[in-house]
Formats: sequence, C-alpha cells, structure tokens
Amino acid sequence: MARTQPIEPSGNFLLDIAPLLFTIVIMMVQFFGFDDFTPHIPLVCGLVITGLFVRFRKKKWIGMENHFYKVIRVGLPAIILFITIGMLIAAWIISGAVATVLYYGFAVFTPATFLVASCILCSILSLATGTSWGTVGTVGLALMGIGHGLGIPDAWTAGAIISGAFFGDKMSPLSETTNLTPAVVGVDLWDHIKGMIPTTLPAMTVSLLVYAYVGISYQDQVADFADIQLMRETLAANYTISLFTLLPGLVVIISALMRMPALPTVLGGIIVACLMAIIFQGTGVKELFNVLQNGVISQTGVEIVDKLLSKGGVMSMTWVVILTLLALSFVGALEYYGTLNAILQKINSFVRTRFGLVGASYASTISIGTIIGDVYTSLVLPGRLLKDKYTQMGYKRTTLTRSIEDCGTLLSPLIPWNMGGGFVAATLGVATILYAPYAIACWLSPIFGIIWLILDKFIPREESTNIATTAEEDSIATL
Repeated sequence: MARTQPIEPSGNFLLDIAPLLFTIVIMMVQFFGFDDFTPHIPLVCGLVITGLFVRFRKKKWIGMENHFYKVIRVGLPAIILFITIGMLIAAWIISGAVATVLYYGFAVFTPATFLVASCILCSILSLATGTSWGTVGTVGLALMGIGHGLGIPDAWTAGAIISGAFFGDKMSPLSETTNLTPAVVGVDLWDHIKGMIPTTLPAMTVSLLVYAYVGISYQDQVADFADIQLMRETLAANYTISLFTLLPGLVVIISALMRMPALPTVLGGIIVACLMAIIFQGTGVKELFNVLQNGVISQTGVEIVDKLLSKGGVMSMTWVVILTLLALSFVGALEYYGTLNAILQKINSFVRTRFGLVGASYASTISIGTIIGDVYTSLVLPGRLLKDKYTQMGYKRTTLTRSIEDCGTLLSPLIPWNMGGGFVAATLGVATILYAPYAIACWLSPIFGIIWLILDKFIPREESTNIATTAEEDSIATL
C-alpha cells in the first residue's frame, strides 16, 4: 500500500469542514425525514462527498482510499472481536448460562427490590455478553412486562434497565465500544477499562442506592407474579439449570483479572460454553456449529422467552461490523482531506489547560453524538482528533478514552435521534425524554468526570520518559 500523507488545511475553515457538514445534513435527513436510524448509507455518501472535495483540492481518490484503509487497520482487532462476540452470545445461550442467570434472577423480584435487582441483572448480563443492545432487547423487554405487573412505572423500569445494560457494556472487555475506543486512540484495553472505574463505579453505586430507596415506596404494591412464574417454568423445562453452566462467565472473569488479551478471553468463553452445552444440554456438534454461525432460534412456545433466547451468532454481528468499517472509513477520509487537522488547529487556540483538554473531549463527543447520531463515529472521530494533543500536553490517553465512553457510550441512549436512543425507545416502548432522567448511571458518570476534572483527581499524567516514545510509536503505526 502506498504511503500517503493527509492534505494540509486550506486556510478556509468552512471549506475544510464542508464534507463533514454535508454528511451531517444527509444523516439528519435519514434520521428525521425518513425516520430511519441506520447511518450506513449516509456514511457512504460522506465518503463520496469527501472524495469529490479531495478532487477539488487537486488530489487523487486513491490517496484518500489508502489513508482510510490505514485507519480501518487500527480498528481491525475490534472488528474481529465483534465477530467472536456474536459466537460467544450464541454459545452462552445454548449452554444454559443465560437461562440460569434469568431463572435465579427472576426469583428475587418483589416490588421493593425490582428496580435495583433489574439494574444488577442487566449489568451482569451486559458485562457477560458485552452488548447493551442485546441486553435491552432480551432481558430488558421481559423486565418491562414484569415491572408493569408489579406496578412499577415504566419510566423507572426503563431507567434501571438502561443504567445496568450500558454500565455493563461500557465496562465489559467483550463490548465492541470498549474495544473500539482504545483501539483508535492507541490505548491498551485493560488500561482503558481501569481508567473508566473512577467515573463509572461511583455513578453505578449512587444509581443502585437510588433504585433501592425508590423501590421501598412500592413495597406495598399488589403484584401479579404469573408471568415471572411462567418464564421460570419454561426455562426449567427447556434447559438444565445448573450453577455449573456459569463456568464460561467465570473463565472470562478470571481471564480479565489475569489481563489476558481480549480475543483469547472470548474464545476461551466460547470453548467452555460449548462444552457445557454438550454436557448439560445434550447439544450435538453439528447443532453447535450452526448456532455459532447463525445464532440460537428458541422454540419453547412461550413468546417472551423465545425473544429472550433467540440471539447471537456470527451473522448477527454483520450490522455492527459493516457500520464500524464505514465509520472508520469516513473518519479516515476526513483525516486525509484535512478536516480533523483544521478542527484541531481551532482547538489548539483555546486548549491550554487540562480543563480545555478534557472539555474538548466532552464537547466533541457530545456534539458528534447529538448532531450525527451515530455512536461509533462519536467514539472514533474525537479519538483520532485529540489523541496526539493528550500526548503533547503530557496526559495519559486513558482520560481521553474514558471521556469518550462517558459522553459517547453512556449518553447515546439519552439522545432521542441517536442510534442508542432510537433503539432503546423503540424496543422498550418508552419515549427517550421520559426514561432519560431515571437512567441515572448514564448521565451521572460524565458528571463525576467533571468533578474529578475540577478536583484534578484521576487525570493521570504521562511519564516524561514515555511521551516521546509514544509519539514515535504513533508515527510508525500510521506508515
């Protein structure tokens, strides 16, 4: 592949950011005019538009293409992981691990404990599977029905579900966002996860305390436990419920504590889950291969259970894999055209302190998530834009990746026209504006980030001996 260098900004800021502005307009037409929250085609249009502007600047398409291939290469480890995560979800379902968690989880529900138990259950499942959308679309959907039967307001139920699901997604080593963000910034996965603890853990702790306190006010509600009992009986009739089926989760947790790379961690969870499926569920090897490829199609005869357990497989990840490829390509094209450099020059004019640096991280991520509405672009673009600025100012990039996840991953379900908000509202049947105040962990995490910024806590500096080395490694990586 030929070596390429980004085009220098023209000096006309409006011309430099024009491809981004045109793409935003197309994206907004797709979201609001067509009521379609799939950003794939607008991103393709953005590539074409950027290519036309490249030709206008008398440069060649092939230069832009070679450059965005280099950016895609940065995200390839995360893309490969997405595919294996699809296999992992299917393997955990067919092994009975998910059914076991649901079976015992449903047993603890009362009107008083429902909100806090729902949040914890969604956290566990999202941590285990690495997918907030999968958790919301399965367990979350069931919990909405259960909460209604227990007399809990839908907005509170949805808030607890979203807090748990997106907390787990953000902190899981199996999550696509948790892998993509450090990949594009050049940060180790486990360092990234460790760096998110100061904002995420306090936010989740406060959320659970609030849900527990609010739940007390519903303890005298008259509950209908028929749906819960039906689901537990169905799970017990179709799966061997055993704590041994949770062994795949234990393997993943131990691997994480040992700081093993993400890919062998996931593959280990898949292998152990497949063994559990053979031993406890009587699954044949032929069926296992089909499930890992195409996902589980549950046929218990109970609709809500079948929705919960019909998930996973390699093919289930094609939507997110293609979107990630397109988002990386678009960001790479903008980087080649000079858009990112032009924006960075504007940022440099006011970023002089840690307040300006972290503030720029927050502002850029929230702006992209709000304007474009694509969570993956809101993770990739600020990362590519600001990673070198953190190095120049002597701060570790884990603060950048944490800020991106706080304002990108966690705020996405709170923006009605964002992919996350659109999906959650459509799935749970509750308007975004109604549940947003009760998704406490999602909006509280960035607030803790601001608190630590003011107090100058948990914003680590890079060791001076490593700054030059990091910059040199980045320059080599882009060749």
